[in-house]
Amino acid sequence: MTEAYKSSFFAKAAGLAAMVMLTIAPALAQTPGATVHGHVSNPAGQNFFPGNVKFTKDQTVAYKDEKFAPIVPIDNDGNYKATGVTPGDYFVYFVQGDKIADRLELKVKAEDTDLTLNDDMSRPEYIKSMTPEQQKALEEYKKKNAEVVSANQVIAKLNATLKTVRADLAAAAPNKDDVSKDVASMKDAVAAKPDVGLLWITYGDTLLAQGRHLSTEDKKAGKSPQADDEVTKNYNDAVDAYKKAIALDSAGAKPNVTGLAADYNQLGNTYTQLGKPDDATAAFDSAAKADPTKAGMYYKNEAAVLYNAGQMDAADAAAKKAIAADPTAADAYFIEGQALVTKSAVDPKTQKLTAPPGCIEAYQKFLQLAPNDPKVPQVQAVLTSLGEKIDTTYKAHKK
Repeated sequence: MTEAYKSSFFAKAAGLAAMVMLTIAPALAQTPGATVHGHVSNPAGQNFFPGNVKFTKDQTVAYKDEKFAPIVPIDNDGNYKATGVTPGDYFVYFVQGDKIADRLELKVKAEDTDLTLNDDMSRPEYIKSMTPEQQKALEEYKKKNAEVVSANQVIAKLNATLKTVRADLAAAAPNKDDVSKDVASMKDAVAAKPDVGLLWITYGDTLLAQGRHLSTEDKKAGKSPQADDEVTKNYNDAVDAYKKAIALDSAGAKPNVTGLAADYNQLGNTYTQLGKPDDATAAFDSAAKADPTKAGMYYKNEAAVLYNAGQMDAADAAAKKAIAADPTAADAYFIEGQALVTKSAVDPKTQKLTAPPGCIEAYQKFLQLAPNDPKVPQVQAVLTSLGEKIDTTYKAHKK
């Protein structure tokens, strides 16, 4: 700036120790110089950095001709510390590169050891010294910065909410506990920032979890979940939330593939709860297409939904897609075997129960991949009923 404003800071005087030795005159200890430190704020009230603080006693020459000692840096927090500042009258410059931001005056006395010299460039006198254009630019900056700070505060709060809700959902999942407070939290979250897919899928997850909780409570009470309007509302609201997440994650030139696949997967799970296998199948197919790297998991989910809905041909087809995508998916082989075994028939010649092609191989592969699975006894019983030897050696899958 073109004009500097004076600011002086003084410390309490400390007495200098003197020592008399016989008749020799007392001698003063040499003063190493004072430590000068402080905080520097820019006109917006923020930490002033990067920059330097430059001390000079040359008060009668132009800035370019002045000699500076010491010169110290300003750290990221806007603080500086200069040591060994000898007694004298100083101009103290606060600079960034070759630009002078401000100048203060400082008097260092011989008895001074520690001095504080802060520079608050947001002080009224400094602001008044700025040109009208600079003042206007400062106000615009402060306004934009306030908006950024406010947005960051919202984001920080939402991140904290997400962390809490995710922990709550994980804790509630084993026993399908009540998560109504998390539903309320995520409802507020999507209202605060409705343009984030992650918030909508998490909102959907809380609604799905709460629907499952209420459904479980209905069953314990001997009631029908399908007749409970609150259960249905939670599931339908979850569908809407997942569709909103899908719209957001698929928008733009570069869709959020991982998020989009998760959205569709959860949508499929919700349609399953609503007893809509066709809609669930379409959702799982979309999940697999969105993220082919996890297609095996999504097709396996699809196969399970169709099997539970009694659509055996469709379940078999979905299981085969899951196996093609992930040949190590044990549950996909189990579902394939279960879907095919329903077509077993009695051979008219031998009068023995005969499974259709591919059924035995699917069961055997399941046993090979998951020998400790709780469903193993069930599979072994089926194979025994079919007169098959239980073997973990897999034969080529018949298409």
